[in-house]
Amino acid sequence: MAGLFRKCSGLQHLARVAILAASAGLVAASSAQQLAARSEAQDGPPKSTPKHAAMAAVSPTAPPAALDVTPGPRATVKGPYYVDFRARTASTYGHAFVWYGNTSDKEVEIAGLAPKGDEVPYLLGHLIFVPASTGATYGDLDEQYLTASYRVYLNEADAKKVFAYIKHLQETSLLWNAATANCTFFIGEIASFMGLKTPFHLLKPEEYVDQLRELNNGRKTVQLANRG
Repeated sequence: MAGLFRKCSGLQHLARVAILAASAGLVAASSAQQLAARSEAQDGPPKSTPKHAAMAAVSPTAPPAALDVTPGPRATVKGPYYVDFRARTASTYGHAFVWYGNTSDKEVEIAGLAPKGDEVPYLLGHLIFVPASTGATYGDLDEQYLTASYRVYLNEADAKKVFAYIKHLQETSLLWNAATANCTFFIGEIASFMGLKTPFHLLKPEEYVDQLRELNNGRKTVQLANRG
C-alpha cells in the first residue's frame, strides 16, 4: 500500500507540473499576440483599410483641397483708348489725319479733312472753299506711306468725350480750303479739345505732327478738364 501511495503521489506531482506548464504556455502565447498587435499598430496602418476611409479622398462631401477651388469666368479687359495723330505722303505736300479707338480692337476709326473728289476740287480749294470729306482717304491705312505719328492715350470716360467730339467735327466740317480749313487745322481742333498745345496749322503734315509731339514733350496720356 505504501508503494501504491507513493506512486499516486508521483502522478499527482506530474499532473500539477503539466498543468503549470500548460498555463505558462497560454500566458506566453497571449503576451506574444498582444505585443505583436501593439507593434503592428505603431509601425504602420492596418493591413486592410475600411472602404469608407479609402473613399474619403474622392467623396463629393470631402474633396481634396486642390480640387475645391472652381475658377470663375475670366473678365474681358479692353486695352487703353487712344488718338493717333498721323501724317502720310501724298501727290503734293501730304495729308494729316487721326486714327482713334481702342487698342484691343483690330479695326480703327479714321477722321481727316480733305477736298471731296479728284484733282479739280483740290486745285480749286487753293482759291475758294470746296466741299469736304471727313472720313478715310486712300493711303490712310498703309504704313508704307506714314511719315509721322504721335499717339496719346485716354481713359474710357475721356475717350467717349473725345470720340464724340471727333464725330461732331466730322459732321460739321463741310468745306475744305488749303489755306484755312485744311487737314492740319482739322487735327489741331481735335488736339486742342484734348488739352494739347498745337502748332500753327500752315505747316506740312509731317512737320505739324512732329511739332505737335514736341510742343507737348511727347506726353503719352491726357486727362480732360471737367467738361459737360
